[in-house]
Amino acid sequence: MTEGQAVAEEVPPGYKRTEAGAVPEGWEIGRLGDIASIRNQKILPSNVDPDTLCVELEHIGQGNGQLLEVSIAQNSTSSKYCFFTGDVLFGRLRSYLRKFWHADRDGICTTEIWPLMVNTSLVDSVFLYAIVQSNQFVETASISYGTHMPRADWNVMKNLEVHLPPLPEQRAIAGALSDADGLIGALDALIEKKRAIKRAAMQQLLTGKTRLPGFEGEWKVKRLGEIGHFAKGRGIKRDDVTDEGSPCIRYGELYTRYHNYITTPVSRIPPAVAQTALPIQTGDLLFAGSGETAEDIGRCVAYLGDEQAYAGGDIVVLAPSGQNSIYLGYLMDHPLVTAQKARLSQGDVIVHISATNLAQVEINLPPIDEQRAIAAVLSDMDAGIAALKRRRDKTNQIKQGMMQELLTGRTRLIDPPEAPA
Repeated sequence: MTEGQAVAEEVPPGYKRTEAGAVPEGWEIGRLGDIASIRNQKILPSNVDPDTLCVELEHIGQGNGQLLEVSIAQNSTSSKYCFFTGDVLFGRLRSYLRKFWHADRDGICTTEIWPLMVNTSLVDSVFLYAIVQSNQFVETASISYGTHMPRADWNVMKNLEVHLPPLPEQRAIAGALSDADGLIGALDALIEKKRAIKRAAMQQLLTGKTRLPGFEGEWKVKRLGEIGHFAKGRGIKRDDVTDEGSPCIRYGELYTRYHNYITTPVSRIPPAVAQTALPIQTGDLLFAGSGETAEDIGRCVAYLGDEQAYAGGDIVVLAPSGQNSIYLGYLMDHPLVTAQKARLSQGDVIVHISATNLAQVEINLPPIDEQRAIAAVLSDMDAGIAALKRRRDKTNQIKQGMMQELLTGRTRLIDPPEAPA
């Protein structure tokens, strides 16, 4: 045996060497299929109590293990899986969305969700729930079949290697991770509370129902066509976007990436493409000219970036004059304005709104100084929400690091047995 081999085979006290590396004494290496299986017997909702809980994929939050909403059996007709209290539910469709839930009651669920039942002689369900949340589990689940509708493959998943501590240590690990979940949940609740406060503030301040101290003047009703001039974005296909070049905004990003205003666009285009696109200036308002529903049509953000940027096709651009663009960015997505955009839109399957129709939208405008003050209040609220989201995301990262340490035995919550003298 060489010196290098001897060093390689050394393990810390209280640990043993396995094919998976050093693990604590008393731990075993197993496969997911040894400790869990899918309750895959299908049942029709009509064959259960009409008030039975029914969980669809969209009911489960992304990465937080929470039920966002629920339904009941009588509202569904397609075949379902049964699950029971203690089962671990995992969304197999687009598994990268990290949809999981530890069932606290019996029910039925879509067949796009795996109800996982545990082998109770080997694992506690709370420990399986921890495994399901790990990066290793989700990455393995992403080895899927199907291009447009990727689904996790149990034939792959059942061979996932898992570390199995004794049941008392499993529960200790699950308890520590549950404490982290509690902190993350508290931050999520605080974020939602701050959002609700902001929504209420917008309802009051953007309509003039509540005035900020020191402001009294009369508000004026204007049409968008009276406060600036419109232009139409052009060019910029998805394949045109690169990692370098000039910043640009594509219409789909108005729905998925931005809200109220943009300071730093996420997409860039090379000079040749920029020459064919519409240049925009700081303070311009960008409206989505196409969408899937009338309720969402004309989603608007204000561009506040310092760089010369460009707007792609299906974006309608308004260059306002004498107004505060941040204020307008908030106002354009107020229900009083979105209702008008919906009424002025055209189309059924794909909905459109033109610059001509947007020009007819009526808004109630305070003097410019009051616009700036309202924008500052709402921007401060956004900054507070963003800070909480960063704290929540950092806590999530810490939890993932904890999982990597605890689920592999690198960090112990239970003192290892003393080595023999």
